[in-house]
Amino acid sequence: MLELVEKLYSTGDLSDGELAALIETDDKEATELLKEYADKTRQKSYGKKVFLRGLIEVSSYCKNNCLYCGIRRGNTEADRYRLSREDILKCCENGYELGFRTFVMQGGEDAFFTDEFLCPLISEIKAKYPDCAVTLSLGERSYESYKRLKEAGADRYLLRHEAAAQELYSKLHPEEMSLQNRKDCLFALRELGYQVGAGFMVGAPCQTTEHIIADLRFLQELQPQMIGIGPFVPHHKTPFADEKGGTLELTLRLLGILRLMFPKVLLPATTALGTIAPNGRELGLQTGCNVVMPNLSPVMVRKKYDLYDNKICTGEEAAECRGCLERRIESAGYEIAQERGDCIK
Repeated sequence: MLELVEKLYSTGDLSDGELAALIETDDKEATELLKEYADKTRQKSYGKKVFLRGLIEVSSYCKNNCLYCGIRRGNTEADRYRLSREDILKCCENGYELGFRTFVMQGGEDAFFTDEFLCPLISEIKAKYPDCAVTLSLGERSYESYKRLKEAGADRYLLRHEAAAQELYSKLHPEEMSLQNRKDCLFALRELGYQVGAGFMVGAPCQTTEHIIADLRFLQELQPQMIGIGPFVPHHKTPFADEKGGTLELTLRLLGILRLMFPKVLLPATTALGTIAPNGRELGLQTGCNVVMPNLSPVMVRKKYDLYDNKICTGEEAAECRGCLERRIESAGYEIAQERGDCIK
């Protein structure tokens, strides 16, 4: 198994069979070597820098009914909210004072957030904070909508593909959702000049090693600037409430593999990783990650953006959340970079 890690480190790729063996291994020595090489690889491009993204969860309304998600349309007990333009601008003001240089507006697919609402808002944020990046994570939209948002000043767009294999995608999503449309959106975003983020869940119900390899091959085709993966964490008000969650071990192994396959990519240590293990994000940083996304949302709405059970950082003020993360990042041997943190080409 060590030779597979060596090969991945030196070439950046493995055959499907070799990837399967590495994904499934329980060889502790190989896992440690993977972690060491992943860290070495990220430090070649980014040193010890960790980039902060100020997360603003703008809406818990969603038209979709994904089987794994707590804010799915079918969850009639979800506590819904929307942030106003003023709320969002206040989050940015607060975040800028705390040293954030990227703002991420994330939400369910909510028809309230039209181009007419978003474009002036994005332009205002860019005018007030010209040294900051604006990232959107608002789901599938038309090519024309993505184009207008880009012209208004949006820099990045996060759209996890969730599952690149049709067989698995159809088990995780309702019939009206299309994997092809999801992929088309991602390629449209690339064409329009966004820095693009894709990614998938680890340990999703029905997921196999072959499905994970399909995800890795799709990412090679797309060549995104950001890749977000995190463990599947069940939510008690979804059809997958009783399914097992994704494991820390497999998530970390895949983070290491991704870092060696995509040496310069931006790779977040996700909140879900910190949810399943108290030191999950620190372990992620030590296995090739170089981004964390503290919450800038108003405290009163954080529990309402309830994607999965036991989500961390739902009760802290933004300053507390940032301070806590800074200490954790430093304890893991890294340092916060007060900059936009663009992907190195």
